[in-house]
Amino acid sequence: MAIGDFPDQKYLIDVRELGERLAAVTLLDLRPAEDFALGHIEGSRHLDIYGVSLNDSSDAPLNAFLAIFRTLFGARGVSADRPVVIYDHETGERAARAVWLLAVLGHPDARILDGGTRAWSASGHRLVRLAEAPPPPDPTKAPPTPPPFKGTPDLGLLATRFDVHRAIGDEQTVILDVRRESEYRGTEKRARRAGTIPGAVHIFWRDHLDDRGALRAPGEMRDLYAPKGVTPDKTIIPVCHGGYRSANTFLALKSLGYPKVRNYVASWGEWGNREDSRIVVPDPG
Repeated sequence: MAIGDFPDQKYLIDVRELGERLAAVTLLDLRPAEDFALGHIEGSRHLDIYGVSLNDSSDAPLNAFLAIFRTLFGARGVSADRPVVIYDHETGERAARAVWLLAVLGHPDARILDGGTRAWSASGHRLVRLAEAPPPPDPTKAPPTPPPFKGTPDLGLLATRFDVHRAIGDEQTVILDVRRESEYRGTEKRARRAGTIPGAVHIFWRDHLDDRGALRAPGEMRDLYAPKGVTPDKTIIPVCHGGYRSANTFLALKSLGYPKVRNYVASWGEWGNREDSRIVVPDPG
């Protein structure tokens, strides 16, 4: 599916366009380090954000969390005046979370490569290997410290637990649980408490990807979301466990032109571990 078929291409780029713009973008590879070493798009820098999570979305920890990512992105040469393309092995959850985080931090042009390295290789482009390990640092010289990424944050793209509490029962907001059905129904317990948020709609995040790991056609995705009330006139808050899978759903909905999507940054890792969270266990399906 060509990116031009999507109503909103702000967060997407396809293989053809990346090939044409390769020299003009900053490339970030979000796959595990061993995958990067075995083969990556030439010119890429590796970034692993999988271990950086947030379990308290109140102001102080949230601000510290975002500051960490300003530093991580700045250390990879990300700046607001150069487009960024981020990729995974598919249109994956790691790359999606990085694109979403950069958007929150105020980058004007951060995109995910639809289909990732699978699409890149399938189109005849090559991946390059690391020829050798980088040299060890010189202990007599202090390495330069790159400046952190600077942008004007857009906190309207994220939701905190306070936003989610206010959204419960709000007819203009849909809380969208994108975890596995076992997590949603509470039979798979990954936090102190299991279940879901009252009123949440369940749509598994991978259902909007095709068998190649790329976004489905816009019409197919609308047919997935609209029957469950996930419509563009509502504010949509995707929820998963750590903000990765829900970031992928964020990008899918934004690609359809949904104007009001707010990824729950701490997700069930926060909600399910608090005693003051409102939780329900859905009836068995």
